[in-house]
Formats: sequence, C-alpha cells, structure tokens
Amino acid sequence: MNILLKSFFLAEKSINTTSYGSSSINTTSYRPNSRNTTVTANNSRPSSGEITPSSMPEIRPNATSRRHWKPIIAGVVGGVLAIISFVVIIVWRVRWSKSEDTEEDVEDDHIQQVPGMPVRFSYKDLCDATDDFKETLGRGGFGSVFKGVLADGTGIAVKRLDNLGQGKREFLAEVETIGSVHHFNLVRLIGFCAEKSCRLLVYEYMRNGSLDNWIFKKSQRSSLDWKTRKKIILDIAKGLAYLHEECRQTIIHLDIKPQNILLDPKFNAKISDFGLSKLIDREMSKVQLSMRGTPGYLAPEWHKALGHVTIKVDVYSFGIVLLEVVCARRNVDHSQPESAFHLLRMLQNKAEYILGYLDEYMQSDKEEIIRMLKVAAWCLQDDPERRPLMSTVEKVLEGVMEVGSNLVYKFSHALAPPPAVGAHISSAPPPASVLSNPR
Repeated sequence: MNILLKSFFLAEKSINTTSYGSSSINTTSYRPNSRNTTVTANNSRPSSGEITPSSMPEIRPNATSRRHWKPIIAGVVGGVLAIISFVVIIVWRVRWSKSEDTEEDVEDDHIQQVPGMPVRFSYKDLCDATDDFKETLGRGGFGSVFKGVLADGTGIAVKRLDNLGQGKREFLAEVETIGSVHHFNLVRLIGFCAEKSCRLLVYEYMRNGSLDNWIFKKSQRSSLDWKTRKKIILDIAKGLAYLHEECRQTIIHLDIKPQNILLDPKFNAKISDFGLSKLIDREMSKVQLSMRGTPGYLAPEWHKALGHVTIKVDVYSFGIVLLEVVCARRNVDHSQPESAFHLLRMLQNKAEYILGYLDEYMQSDKEEIIRMLKVAAWCLQDDPERRPLMSTVEKVLEGVMEVGSNLVYKFSHALAPPPAVGAHISSAPPPASVLSNPR
C-alpha cells in the first residue's frame, strides 16, 4: 500500500515539473511490473493499445433518438397534469358537497323548528305508503296524485311534482307557508318529501273525490240535493275568504274549478291544489304572472291586463263554479244547442233559460236559486273593482247582507263560438229577467 501511494506521489510531482513549451505534451506512464515500480516521463506518442483523451471518440446526441423521446415526455407530462386536474376536481366536489349538505342541514333544521310544520317523509316512506305509487287518483299540470296509507292506517294523497323549476330552498319555503295555513275548508297538508330532485306533497285523503265527479255525471249528481249544493258553495266561499283576507300572506289560488274542490265523507267542501297559487305581500295589491289557470274559468283581465291580477281573479272563477254547481253542467258545454252552449250567455240574455236546466227536484227552491244566480252575476262583473270580496260573498250566502245593486249583465265569454254565418243578431236590449229589471 505504501509503495502504491509513493508511486502516485512521484507521478504527480513529475507532471507538475513538466515543461509546456514544447510542441508535444509530456505524459507520464508507469508499469507496475515489479516490486520496485519505476515511473518515467517521456515525450513519445502513445502506443495504439493505450487510451488517451485524444484517442477517445467524440460522442454526440443522435437526432433520431431525440425525436423518439419527445412524444414520450409529452405523454408523461400530459398524464401527470390530467391526474392532478382529476384530483383537484374530486377535492373541490367533495368540499362543495359538504358545504351544500351543511347548508341543507341548516335549512332542514330551520324547517323542523317551525311550529306546526308538516311532517317530513323520506322517499322510501312514501314508496311504501303508496305501494310504489300504484294507484293514481288524478293527474294535473304539475304532477300526479297517488293514493296511500301510512303505517298508522291514515289515508293520504301523495302529489308528486314533475318538472318543478324551483330549487329546494324555494320548495321548502313554500311548504312552510302552506303548512302554516289551517282552515276547515282547505285540504290539509300533512307532510312533504324533498330528497335530491324528488318533490312530493302529502295531503289528507278525501274519500268522496272532487266536485266535478258529482255535478257533471248524471249518475252521481242526484246525490247532491239543493241543501248540499248550497253548503258546498258556502264552503268554497269561506275557504277563499281565508286565503285572501285572513292568512299572514295573501294567497291567490289562480285555479279555482270543480276539479280542485274535494269532498269529505260528509260532503264538506275543501279547496285543494296550491300548486298554482301565488304568494304576495299584504302591501301589494296585484302581482304580474304569466297566464295560468284553466280556460273557461279565467277572468277577463288575464287577457286585457297582460297578467296583472288581483284576488278578484279568484272571485270571478268562483262565480263560474257557482253557476256550474247550480246548473250541474259545465260552463262551456259543446253537447248543448247553440243557444245554451255557454252559461254566461244564458245568464246575460235571460236567467229563465238557466232555470229551465235545473234538476226536477230543485224546482221548489227557485227563489233561493235566483238569489244564488245574482251572487254569481256579481262575481262575474267584467270590471274587477265591481266584484265583491269573498268575505262579502260569504255574508250574502249566509243571509247577513244583500247582493250589490246596479249589476252590469254584460259578461265576457270569449270562449263562446261565433254566431253562424247568416244568423240574425238582434240589436234590441235583452228582455226583463228574474234577476233584474229590463236591461
């Protein structure tokens, strides 16, 4: 070992003392052939077997090799970026979901704390109660209604809302409002479901179904004597008066018709389907909406005022329903002759025509029926300002007040067919009527 170190020392010393003035470079060579290693310096050219810096080949990058590496590197970088992007998206979605769940939990906690708030059902609960929505009670513009039974035996009607534009927060706010409305003549909202995109309302089940099945079907309407019909009309008036004047927020139903009047086993009438209702503040007198409701029950201002409506649109619809209950036929009936096609036209021309369509067992109640037709005419005034409030109608039906005077018997009936070609149209004023003086 000492000999080896001494050899390296002597070699280094020899290199340091070499002159750089000559044309060739002095090199140091040593051959450890013997125990006494001899180190010599010479200026001779290296032999062909020795490797020197000048004899080593120059290594240059291959252009083809570089071209092959470029797509590989690009692929690796792209893959890494894709993985990073995917991870970032997953993390963001998880955080957003947690934030949304927290917000929904806060909303749900608020809903649960509201006094008198309807029961919250899970979607599975309602699937079980309706046997997977097996029996359909009816279909409407906002969804279908299914019959169900809760675990305690309570009958329910589950309305599944379809294509509902509002979000969960708006839906819960509306449920909170509807759930706080309690009146004997309004169908009670028992509960609701709001899971993901599912929106369902749970109402009390009304065994006798809707009013239209009793007044438009000859096989059923014989069960509704005049006393029962009067009670149904008064019940509807009470329910609307509550919605318009007694709720914390004024509620316009916007779709009063026999299909939305339900009957319990004792034929108490209850207003249903708040899907088309609109909430407005007490300070507001009107609200602008796109046209809703059902043709034949729409007030004239829907067309004239481009959707600026008040609670008086419900008063108008009530007048139409009143006529239909009294006459046990639809307002617009294509099966009738032209002169009797439209109830409003009959009421405008001469009310005696309407009396001729009454059921035989109601002929003895003509005086009360004439009074009821006057109430209908009052509610059907073209000018909304001339229509009464529903609380006033309620008092008139109870005999506490009289029908308003100076009624205008000229009603809008845009849905009536035009007169036949060549038909004679008299310009003479309508004859005297049982409802008023000559007009």
